[in-house]
Amino acid sequence: MGSPITFSGFNSIDFNVVLNAIMQQESAPLQALQAKQSELQATDSTFAKLATKLDALRTASDALSDSSTLNTFAAAASDPASLTVSASPGAIAGRYEVKVNELARAQVTVSSTFAPDTNTTIVATGGSLTIGAEQVTIAGPVTLQQLAAAINADANSPAGASIIATEPGKYRLVLTGKNTGQANAFAITNQLTAGTMAFDNADNAVDATDASLLINNIAVASTSNTLDAAIPGVTVTLQQKDSAKTVVVTVGRDDDDLAERIDAFVASFNDLVHFADAQATASNNGTVGAIGRDSVLRGLRNALRTALLGTHGTGAFTRLAEVGLGFTRTGELTLDRSALTAALDSDPASVQSLFADATTGAFGSIESLIDDYTAAGGFLPDARTRLSDEISRVGRQIDDMSARLAIRRAALQQEFTAADEAMARLNSQKTSLANLGTDLVSSNF
Repeated sequence: MGSPITFSGFNSIDFNVVLNAIMQQESAPLQALQAKQSELQATDSTFAKLATKLDALRTASDALSDSSTLNTFAAAASDPASLTVSASPGAIAGRYEVKVNELARAQVTVSSTFAPDTNTTIVATGGSLTIGAEQVTIAGPVTLQQLAAAINADANSPAGASIIATEPGKYRLVLTGKNTGQANAFAITNQLTAGTMAFDNADNAVDATDASLLINNIAVASTSNTLDAAIPGVTVTLQQKDSAKTVVVTVGRDDDDLAERIDAFVASFNDLVHFADAQATASNNGTVGAIGRDSVLRGLRNALRTALLGTHGTGAFTRLAEVGLGFTRTGELTLDRSALTAALDSDPASVQSLFADATTGAFGSIESLIDDYTAAGGFLPDARTRLSDEISRVGRQIDDMSARLAIRRAALQQEFTAADEAMARLNSQKTSLANLGTDLVSSNF
């Protein structure tokens, strides 16, 4: 409560001080409501942080719960300058010797005639240019640049057009196939009227060719330099040909990829553990917005630990600790990579079942548990909905009380204004009486 206001006479009374003191005292319930609203908002913000951390944990868990992507392979080429490789989950471990005899190429044909410029000289007045099976019709006079634009505007044309200067003042039209391989070669039929452009079908700058290579001495041909069926589960991209060079491609199980995905899960889980520990400390210290004592956070932490310690899968390995994933004394997760590698070496199918069995897999169970907390109607959304409702309720109370206090302040201000005016009149009368007394004394009345 504020200090009592003492009226020490009729002079020098600051009614603003009196008014503010009264309003401060009567605003105490409003301040309490505002403090409560701030606390509720801080708590909701903390729950929002928890939701973000759970989303990250679910993403990390999802990367370990799909059996189709769990067993990954890595492919490597002894000479990446000749070819590059990448493996998919369907790869098969093995060693492959590759010789690249020829690359797949797109046809390139250059006009046998030239124009002195690109955008002034008319090279045709109409007609058509047939490229492969596609006829490009010219409606009227065109320059070399306009002819190239007409060809490029035809989406069905097997070739794109460009212009090059082979010598100063000599510009030629270049037709380049959109796709590689012999099947995509094209002939050119020139039916341009009054045309100065000519093409020699027998003299291409580059002939369309198929890729040709030997894989373990088996001949392979492709219209593209990217082959996705020549080595099971491996995409091979040819870079350069050298029939005298043997490139060795090795395909093996990629334990590092799986370990990195587990590491990502471990990091997300430990981040959640650190968050929960920090919230417990904050709650003990009375920090506004802390949820260390909230049943949602405590229940979540216990449920996750129970799930990670439980039995899963249908193979020889039924606990995550058996493949190197365990807890420290402080409740954090750790991964022993050597134990994981040993488990994969001895029984990779059991590791896959432990992690990603359709009904009993560990990480599918973790996903379901997180969904119980984060999905619509889950524990976390329900908690935040209750907070939101309470914040709204308190907000309405604040608005109502603020309105009442504003009315109260206006009423007091009106009363004090009237009192101030009355006291001013009294002071004026007092002065008049004093002056009258002085006059009487001086006149010896």
